[in-house]
Amino acid sequence: MSSPAPETYITPEEYLALERKAIVKSEYLNEKIHIMPRVNFAHNLITVDIGTELNVQLRGQDWEVYMSNMRVKTGPKSAYFYPDVVVFCGKPEVEDNVFDTPLNPILVVEVLSPSTEVYDRGEKFRHYQELASLQEYILVSQDRVRVEHYRLLKTQWVRTGFRAPEDALPLASIGCELPLQDIYRRVPEVI
Repeated sequence: MSSPAPETYITPEEYLALERKAIVKSEYLNEKIHIMPRVNFAHNLITVDIGTELNVQLRGQDWEVYMSNMRVKTGPKSAYFYPDVVVFCGKPEVEDNVFDTPLNPILVVEVLSPSTEVYDRGEKFRHYQELASLQEYILVSQDRVRVEHYRLLKTQWVRTGFRAPEDALPLASIGCELPLQDIYRRVPEVI
């Protein structure tokens, strides 16, 4: 019987050096690289529509909205994630002079997929909570109308669920509102 291969651990610096040259995106957690799964049409359409709606509502204000390709670093344990949508107040604070790893998101949106749902709800959310700047965390289902809104009130994260297409998601941290009809408008099989 053969013994299992030893796990390889890398430093945050090694991860960033590899990631900046990589062809596929990966996240970094617990000193290991995790390749990001491919997304389907529904996931992509929902992500684009959320980002577009936020950009329209925040136009002309001191907010920056990024989608899918902006890597975010969380607390001192040096985890790196690619949120589906992320919002910053003003210009993002960045980790180094490469300007590709912001540290201070106000709002993070993750569109759930079967392969990442447990991770996004659990370990990833725990790491996002290490961000002193984060005020809202949104989980969006891609296969049914279901949005979970986590908002930091003083020191506690409060969850509110939305399940009706006529519902609107209030985003107090950025002064916006996202109608669920707009989130799911291009995935009619869900509504």
